[in-house]
Amino acid sequence: MMRKTTIFLAALLCSAVPAMAAAKTAAPTLGMQNWPLPDTVSAEGKAAAAAAAAQAMPDPLPPIADIRAFIDAMQASMGAALEKRYEVRVETSTIAGVPVRIVYPKGVTELGKGSVLLNLHGGGFAIDSGSLTETIPVAARSGLPVVAVLYRLAPEHPYPAGLDDALAVYQALEKGHGAKRIAIFGTSAGACLSGQLVAKLASMGRPMPAALGFLSGSADLGVRGDSESWMPGPGFDWVAAYVGKTPMADPVLSPLRGDISRFPPTLLLTSTRDFLLSPTSIFARKLTEKGVDARLVVFDGLPHAFWAYMAAPESDQANELVARFLKEQLTAAK
Repeated sequence: MMRKTTIFLAALLCSAVPAMAAAKTAAPTLGMQNWPLPDTVSAEGKAAAAAAAAQAMPDPLPPIADIRAFIDAMQASMGAALEKRYEVRVETSTIAGVPVRIVYPKGVTELGKGSVLLNLHGGGFAIDSGSLTETIPVAARSGLPVVAVLYRLAPEHPYPAGLDDALAVYQALEKGHGAKRIAIFGTSAGACLSGQLVAKLASMGRPMPAALGFLSGSADLGVRGDSESWMPGPGFDWVAAYVGKTPMADPVLSPLRGDISRFPPTLLLTSTRDFLLSPTSIFARKLTEKGVDARLVVFDGLPHAFWAYMAAPESDQANELVARFLKEQLTAAK
């Protein structure tokens, strides 16, 4: 069951694609699923990636309600295993009227007034594929509590509903902690949303958080990069449902269309078989051009957002990098 869950999740995590991906002619691929994995990838990583590549997505896809139920069960199952491994405590709560999950690392019993991490989970803006699996390892490795925002989902709630929820939680935390004691991170659609949250704060003239973890996403939903044109991705497009009637050139929806010079120090993660490799690396380059401290880390051979669902040494390494970067930036910002 866990193997099937992981495989299905691997496909669903690829759902954060620009609207242009829904072109009439499907983008060509080069049979990448059949390419041998290099020896730079761990044995565990090879096995997980091969299993994911061998599994076709259901056609037609189940109704969104069924997908959400399945992934919610996956989060509960994998989350329980991670809670036991990392000895964390997970609490369901609300902040500013928005449902959240708060992950407390061992020895931490409350949010208090110290540093806190804000997570925006992945899942194509339409499901929750990471509010536990993305957060528990980072909370434990950083020693900091993580607030995972259970934001409203598309297609029922298009943009800016999810961003409004993220902003409401952030502002509530800012009142109690201060901007320099908050770091934001997210994977896939959550990376996109985390960039949008920082862009929104900049547009409001608000102080920047201490750091951003932009973990495989796009900062311009209106264009496709090279990796998206030939690397296997999902055969469906949930970004159009998320965007709704907002123009793709909106500088908050697509931060690269606006001024990103005020962005905080940013860690960007991707991998060489991640179809969002191009937009992640483009964002890193653009941030660097604007004088922002942007650090791009590219893992070899592994697929999109592997750290959120694959049991492999590389996942531990990725989560450690994120935890260390965010904690170091929070310490430096005090």
